[in-house]
Amino acid sequence: MRMPLMVLGLVVACLSSPACHQVSGGKVKSPPIVGTWFVKIPEAPFQYHMFVFNSDGTMQQANPDAGDPNTSDSNGMGVWVPDGDRIKGKFVEVTADRTTRQFVSRGEISFFIKVNDNALSGTASAIFYDVKGLRLRGPLPATLEGQRVVP
Repeated sequence: MRMPLMVLGLVVACLSSPACHQVSGGKVKSPPIVGTWFVKIPEAPFQYHMFVFNSDGTMQQANPDAGDPNTSDSNGMGVWVPDGDRIKGKFVEVTADRTTRQFVSRGEISFFIKVNDNALSGTASAIFYDVKGLRLRGPLPATLEGQRVVP
C-alpha cells in the first residue's frame, strides 16, 4: 500500500509544478529548455556562460569571473517557468571584493528565452543591489544567444 501512495504523491507533486514534464502520446517529454547550454551574452563583463535548466523549474548559471579584475561573482542560481512560447526566469549571483573579501552586490538577472531545437535566444535585464537591498545600478539590458550541449 505504501508504494502506490508514494507513486501517487510523486505524480501529484509533478502535476502541481509549472515546469513539470509533459505527456505526449503516452511518453514523458521534458520541456525544450531542459538541458545544458553554452550561452553568449555580449553585454556581460565576461560574455561566455554555461546555463543548466532542470525539469523542476530550477536553473544554474556559471562563467569565469575574469570579467572584472576587482570583484569575484558566485555562480547564479535561479528559477524558470513556461510563459506562452517563451521561458521566463531569474537567477541571482553574489559579488565580493577580491581584496577585502567583503560583499559588494547581489545581482538579479531576469530573462525571457525562446528555444528553437538546439538553439536559444532572448533578452535579459540585470539589477544590482547593496547589502541592504538598495539598488546600486540597473536595469542593464542584455541579449542571449545559446547552443545546446549535446553528446
